[in-house]
Amino acid sequence: MKELSLIIGGPQGAGLETSAQILTYSLAYSGYGIISDREYFSNIKGRHSYIHSLVSSKRIPSSLTYPVQLIAALDHEAIFTHFNSLEDGGVMIYDVLTEDKTLDDTPSMEESLKNKLRSEFKLLGIDGSIKSIIKYIENIKKVETIPLNYFEIINEVSKKIALPASQAARYVSSIIIGAIAGLMNIKKKYIEYSLTRRFSDKPELIQHNKTIINMVFDKVIEEHGCKLELEQSKLKYKELMIVSGNDVVAMGKIVGGLRYQSYYPITPAADESFTIESYEKLEVNDKNIGSIIVIQTEDEIAAITSAIGATLTGVRASTSTSGPGFSLMVEGLGWAGMNEAPIVITYYQRGGPSTGLPTRGGQSDLLFSLYASHGEFPRIVLASGDHLEAFYDAIEAFNLAEKYQTPVIHLLDKFLANSIVTLNVPGLSSTAIERGALIEKVSGEYKRFDLSKPISLRAVLGATIMWYTGDEHNEHGHINEDSENREKMYRKRLEKLKIANEEIPEERRVSYYGSEDDEILLVGWGFTKGVIMDTLNILNDKGIKAGYLHIRMFSPFPSKFVKEMLNKFKENNIIAIEHNYLAQAAKVVHVNTGIKIKKNIVKYNGRPIYLNELVEAILRILEGEDRVVLKYGP
Repeated sequence: MKELSLIIGGPQGAGLETSAQILTYSLAYSGYGIISDREYFSNIKGRHSYIHSLVSSKRIPSSLTYPVQLIAALDHEAIFTHFNSLEDGGVMIYDVLTEDKTLDDTPSMEESLKNKLRSEFKLLGIDGSIKSIIKYIENIKKVETIPLNYFEIINEVSKKIALPASQAARYVSSIIIGAIAGLMNIKKKYIEYSLTRRFSDKPELIQHNKTIINMVFDKVIEEHGCKLELEQSKLKYKELMIVSGNDVVAMGKIVGGLRYQSYYPITPAADESFTIESYEKLEVNDKNIGSIIVIQTEDEIAAITSAIGATLTGVRASTSTSGPGFSLMVEGLGWAGMNEAPIVITYYQRGGPSTGLPTRGGQSDLLFSLYASHGEFPRIVLASGDHLEAFYDAIEAFNLAEKYQTPVIHLLDKFLANSIVTLNVPGLSSTAIERGALIEKVSGEYKRFDLSKPISLRAVLGATIMWYTGDEHNEHGHINEDSENREKMYRKRLEKLKIANEEIPEERRVSYYGSEDDEILLVGWGFTKGVIMDTLNILNDKGIKAGYLHIRMFSPFPSKFVKEMLNKFKENNIIAIEHNYLAQAAKVVHVNTGIKIKKNIVKYNGRPIYLNELVEAILRILEGEDRVVLKYGP
């Protein structure tokens, strides 16, 4: 096998994330490329959660697909939820003691899903029990099942490690790790490396997990062989990082010179601040080079206003949030716009409106980020398409904020935030810290909002006397409602966006992936990039010449580049692909270029776009449909 797609499912809080981490590090250490997405309910514990991964020996994958070749179920709900996502001839790992469970024994499952399954069971001749599903997948789908008795394994291990069975039961997720490792023939030394990395300060946990994993590993190999062993990896990397989107943004901010980060806890943004917090003390070669202040504020209003205050002192400051949090930050955003404060807001989109789907993904906040707040003021809005872009954009956001003295909104989405990938270590040779018109010392009269040019010299608090207010103000910052002053100050602020549009190269704001003779143009942004890029390869194999226009900055919008590119293609051959209902990026394109994209593929059910469904949707569009709504996802 060259690639393996798998799902590990079970109740939230049962160790799924730890299992995924250990397997991911083991496989990456073996040289394979991986992408993993975590899908979970918004409650704290108990509801169904799963990890969907793709492992490859030939590439670093950038999207997920169905059906999968392996399902590993920690409980019976995982079997009910995912059994039909399993490829014919695939493998199912499950607890043999769950065979008598039925839908009625699954109170955590939503009634709507139960009703869908009941209808499906009727068609498939399944009586509603796990035993019946196992019989169906074995006989009809020719699936190889790996029935393990989790209770017996835990009891046996508890005797070996002299631990009460009730405490040993905490390690049930290690049964899954051992079974998968055996089927894939992952070397035990790589598993041990991952355990040591995960539990470095808890040798007892390492030993307990290792005992279970090794026992199940040997048992599975003896009874089933290494049925899912991948070919030796063809990837040749000296170093790889294993990172989530939250991680790489945190890393980018630290590299970019962050010194103040504020946040109020919200999914999926908060993990970024936790990562930064773990590196608050900055050391290089054992030398202390400074520190980062990370503050959890009482709410999002305090988060953005405290960060604005930090920027006025001259440090690089940011705050991170998601939709409901950004709604609360909007008043502060306007204040930053009025006072030309270089604040960076990292905005992780999730399913809205209101609380919506707090732990599910979407791209429905693009228009909100472009137009939020009353009045008019410049802002820069950039959107990252993958983990590498997220790293560099996190650095660039500070440069742009300070260079143009304006708020910068860095858009990401939950899919990028929560997906874990293997990633080449980003090079830093092309990065730079640009602090714009920042001055440390002031001599003579100082006008913070000097009208002689759109971008004024920016002195920091304490360097001299200066004033800030939310009201319209004069060059010194004093409240001033004079009509002539208002017109000049208003124009001064907005002209900065025009300058940014002239100075920021369009090729940094939009990219085209394709060739001169492409006939189909796919247009997308954000985390759709990965699945679209993988789709191009499949379309090419089918003889369809398609290219991808990836929009990375929406304000200032790269109008000239985008317009020229759209004009190269026939109207019916341009397809927008987005994670929202309205095809919001297509509307932004229309506003800025006058060209309306009439074909679109959208998904707004909270689940990521999968490769298999996108390919099928593009073929439907090419056959004449104008719009396809994607719906796949457990």
